[in-house]
Amino acid sequence: MAKEDMLTMDGVVQEVLPNTQFRVEMANGAQVLAYASGKVRKHRIRIIAGDKVSLEISPYDLTRGRISFRHKDERPVPPAAPRRNFFKKR
Repeated sequence: MAKEDMLTMDGVVQEVLPNTQFRVEMANGAQVLAYASGKVRKHRIRIIAGDKVSLEISPYDLTRGRISFRHKDERPVPPAAPRRNFFKKR
């Protein structure tokens, strides 16, 4: 395995920790401490407990990983509240 090769796995976020870190449980039952990748932070993708995510894990340390993708939920998004206009119309 080359140095740059990363293991890609899917998991579910169990706990949200400070500094954009997350406790993720994988399908095999192992728990990983993961952080959000640069693209996830750049596009301000929100990750909350219960979200399904894709992880990249280094073969050198199997207890830490990087969240590279958040999978879409099947539940519908609630409609946004109507915006109120606080400015006077002339």
